[in-house]
Amino acid sequence: MVAVNNRELFERNFLASPCLAQLQQHQILVQENFNSATKAYNDAIEHSRHDLLVFCHQDVILPESWPSELERALDYLEATDPNWGVLGCSGTTTDRHHPRYVYSSGLGVSGKPLPRPESVQTLDELVLVLKKSRGLRFDDSLPHFHLYGTDICLRAAERGMKSYAISAFCIHNTNQYLVLPAEFYECCRYIKRVWRHSLPIQTTCIRITKFNWPIYRRRVREFYLRHIRRKELGGRRVDDPLALLEEFVDKA
Repeated sequence: MVAVNNRELFERNFLASPCLAQLQQHQILVQENFNSATKAYNDAIEHSRHDLLVFCHQDVILPESWPSELERALDYLEATDPNWGVLGCSGTTTDRHHPRYVYSSGLGVSGKPLPRPESVQTLDELVLVLKKSRGLRFDDSLPHFHLYGTDICLRAAERGMKSYAISAFCIHNTNQYLVLPAEFYECCRYIKRVWRHSLPIQTTCIRITKFNWPIYRRRVREFYLRHIRRKELGGRRVDDPLALLEEFVDKA
């Protein structure tokens, strides 16, 4: 399931993922013309024919090995925590430990292969996995396209289900912004208001607290980058993501 607002980006990245050739029996639900990720993905859940659901960014590339790595994680959890809530490729714990193994433009490879799924408080939105039968749904009132991974993990925790970062390598061919958009901070305020009983909340981007000091510090830094150094973009997506994938696989 992919929320798409740039068809060319979607086709050159996610739709070119090598693993899709193995998944011909699976649905690919392309969610266009939605004003928020939560509405796009809740609609996709309702139209899904399958129980296991994978939500991806439009600029994520899944290698050929991705399905087998996901299956390995599912087998482990079936034996250790069959009532898991949400899985993802990059997560964080309340004490700021970030289990992940992904490539992101501008950052390179982050993390390392995980020997087993690791329990986290929240997950990054680049890839999320859940089961339709769990009854989890995204918050339709959360605006824009940020922090819905945080929200769904907190919803799972509220129902007694854990979220896990798994070792399923993928490439996020994104533009890395040093200065986050205003919409991101609007989502932060929403998450803080709705989940105030769960504070502090550690996301992969920022820590949300009662007095929001981490957010204030980041915004001061962003002001410096934007108005003094006049710099906003930390890394640019590549034109040929498959070549990037081949380069990484060759070195691995």
